[in-house]
Amino acid sequence: MNESQLRGLLNQVSAGELPPDQALERLRTLPFAEAGHVLADTHRMIRQGFPEAVYAEGKTPAQTFDALSALVAAHGCALATRVRPEMAASLQQRFPTGVYDGGSRLYRVGKMSSSFPSASVAVVCAGTSDLPVAEEASQTLEFAGVPVKRITDVGVAGLHRLLSRLEELRAASIVIAVAGMEGALPSVLGGLVAAPVIAVPTSVGYGANLHGLSALLGMLNSCASGLAVVNIDNGFGAALAALRMLNMQPKA
Repeated sequence: MNESQLRGLLNQVSAGELPPDQALERLRTLPFAEAGHVLADTHRMIRQGFPEAVYAEGKTPAQTFDALSALVAAHGCALATRVRPEMAASLQQRFPTGVYDGGSRLYRVGKMSSSFPSASVAVVCAGTSDLPVAEEASQTLEFAGVPVKRITDVGVAGLHRLLSRLEELRAASIVIAVAGMEGALPSVLGGLVAAPVIAVPTSVGYGANLHGLSALLGMLNSCASGLAVVNIDNGFGAALAALRMLNMQPKA
């Protein structure tokens, strides 16, 4: 159940179209729904503006299916992250309308009904090796109804590539910057645009990159003040941070 559905339910009770006992019965599953060994948080959409997503890594196909089923029943849509190809094949048999993207490892059933017509998020990645994390961010936002502008392969080793896209970058409501190696891209972007910049370090890089730790520390020590930094390879977390910011803006 989302905020719109809850408001509609209350309006029905207020108008005398729905007995309070029937409304109460519908609300019994509001906080969470039990499905197999999974307790799906069906109240999160109302609290945070985004439904619970299923983190599939470490779960069995049955556990992932149970969680997705409960969330689809509650919201009409659901999203799973870090889905392996073999699990996606199993899920596709259960959810014929589901869509899997092997690059981002996202599996989604339907999409949210929200819309952000006056907002856009630029998802910028330094190199094509960062694309899996950038696509996790981009496709999570698109699942939530947010327009995304993808700008790829504009790392600081060839700064002219980034500067050629400056007009598009400055038109964005929020910028998500995804980079590995030394993680310099968000710092450069933070000095070029007024919009909030969310930095995502990736585990891409040679040995001293330390599986993304060097990029993470570089972003935390950015010369451009006010960057928000999420954890290594966490494109999903960056998308949710952007969505929280957009939800605080006046709707057009």
